[in-house]
Amino acid sequence: MTKYFTNNFPILNLYKKPSLKSEIVTQMIFGDSFSIFGRKRNWLKIKIKEDGYKGFIKNKDFPNFLKPTHKINILKAKVYKYSNKRNKLHEITFGSKIKVLGKKSNFLKFSKGWIYKKDVKPISYIEKNPFKNITIFKNIKYKWGGKSFKGIDCSALIQVFLNFNNKFCPRDAKDQVKFFKKNVRLKNIKKNDIIYWKGHVAVAISKKMLIHAYGPMKKTVKMNILKTIKIIKETANLNVIGIKKI
Repeated sequence: MTKYFTNNFPILNLYKKPSLKSEIVTQMIFGDSFSIFGRKRNWLKIKIKEDGYKGFIKNKDFPNFLKPTHKINILKAKVYKYSNKRNKLHEITFGSKIKVLGKKSNFLKFSKGWIYKKDVKPISYIEKNPFKNITIFKNIKYKWGGKSFKGIDCSALIQVFLNFNNKFCPRDAKDQVKFFKKNVRLKNIKKNDIIYWKGHVAVAISKKMLIHAYGPMKKTVKMNILKTIKIIKETANLNVIGIKKI
């Protein structure tokens, strides 16, 4: 039986090779779980349970798998040392998962401190519209491999919201476009349909507008769908390769 561990750091980089100079291929957010299948000096070669992504992380003190009870439903949730709004320790990003160990007033206790009750939802909670709150990431900077309020890339923006709604989603755009089977024509596009180019992805937030973590603008932005298609064709010579309904 595979043994899993839980990431207990707010954000943890996953590298392509066992070196801090190597490419960051993705990140684990708080509560993500992983298995270890190799060791190299002070590095671990791991596989993320949520999406199967493989890479290297620094060898740290990770707890055995903790079954989460709640998940963060705001862009960034403050973690406090005590059950009040004093002594802020750090922040954990949208979609992070925690195991609640106790309650006091408006706060919940977990392994790293106390968190405001209103900032979380039960782990089983599902939004009818999975991208309902996607605009909380508007203006968050573009970061290759990023998955948090400190920086996010285009495919992670899709993945974190589907994962929040307990739906599997591959990490990379090239795998997502193959995974989602329901095709949509551009003229029939609707809210929540996902638009793919080679190496890029955006989600429609209406019939005319989309949102995406867009490298050339270095941040997550809302744009007109037809104008975006035209711009990407003109600047990157890329055509839409698929529009998918989840």
